[in-house]
Amino acid sequence: MKIEVWSDFVCPFCYIGKRLLEQALNKFSHNDQVEVLFKSYELDPNGESDTSLSVDEVLAEKYNMTIEQVKTMNEQVIQKAATVGLNYNFDTMVQTNTLDAHRLAKYATEAGKGAELAERILKAHFTESKFIGDKDILTKLAVEVGLDQEKVKRVLSGNDYADAVRADEKEAKQLGVQGVPFFVFNRKYAISGAQPLDLFMDTLEKVWSEENQTSSFEQINGREGAVCTDEGCQLPER
Repeated sequence: MKIEVWSDFVCPFCYIGKRLLEQALNKFSHNDQVEVLFKSYELDPNGESDTSLSVDEVLAEKYNMTIEQVKTMNEQVIQKAATVGLNYNFDTMVQTNTLDAHRLAKYATEAGKGAELAERILKAHFTESKFIGDKDILTKLAVEVGLDQEKVKRVLSGNDYADAVRADEKEAKQLGVQGVPFFVFNRKYAISGAQPLDLFMDTLEKVWSEENQTSSFEQINGREGAVCTDEGCQLPER
């Protein structure tokens, strides 16, 4: 089974949704036969990487809300995150553009460390309040999960993997993705948002069952069909 996950590193529900999927997979008896592939999605491609802007200020301006209203909204998200074991610190989170993080994640996937880096960047942003728009910080995070420092620096110093990021975003648009997280199971079913754990469990079981049926079609037999098997060929009886 292949699960494709479109997400952004500054999307609070993407980290929550990632945890819910992981919890569902931990309970899924065939999880050793599931591949999870993370795909890029920028909520604000034109967003700035600015340490002087707090997340509260950015959200207040974006949604025409007061800081107090934003804090109330964020508190609800904090409580939701806590239900899956995540500790969010909105008061100290730093506003950032995520293109470099997505480019680096593409390299990490190619190097076999995509899942590890995705987790490390999300934790850095939401729990540790690290500025993931900073190339030096991204380099340190990448080295922590086992990526080569010099190769990481080369990726971040140029524009490598930007086309791959844009290709993911174009694909999301073609699929009709309106927001993230967005989970696609075998290109057959999709879950939009950080839905309840039971829905992830039910979807895993449904996809597995349908993909592993003895036959995916209804067989219609007539009286004149000749057939060959490993035991030989036989003409139909008349």
